Amino acid sequence: MAIASVIPAETLSAYSETNFIVYAEQVFILRVGEYCPVLINLYKAHKIQTCLFITAHNPYGQALNESVNLKRNIDLATELEDKALKYYPAEGKHPTVDWPGEASYLVLGLSIEESCELGKKYEQNAIIWCDSDCVPQLVLLR
Repeated sequence: MAIASVIPAETLSAYSETNFIVYAEQVFILRVGEYCPVLINLYKAHKIQTCLFITAHNPYGQALNESVNLKRNIDLATELEDKALKYYPAEGKHPTVDWPGEASYLVLGLSIEESCELGKKYEQNAIIWCDSDCVPQLVLLR
């Protein structure tokens, strides 16, 4: 039995259409439900099998001013560094909707449980998580 989400359908649709741009050695884009061959090499290079795409911007989809979002993302980066996690700067940007891109991170090697916990801590509606199949999944947190 599926559990209904409190996230509006148009927001879910926008998440599924968003380009999740990763600024690694080779810049690449993750898209929900689409195989990403670049991840194979990233996984091999770091000896991992999972990744998380996350931002601390705009909790629960509520637009905050730039300085507050910047502070939230700095706090997230500090936490990632404190946990000695490897991550890359990233950005979530819808290809057509007029919503500013959200500074984000691609975090390597977290389980789905750890990823959800981090997403909930930073009050996100959803996260993008990918396991060894290299197909990003939209994981709803609300």
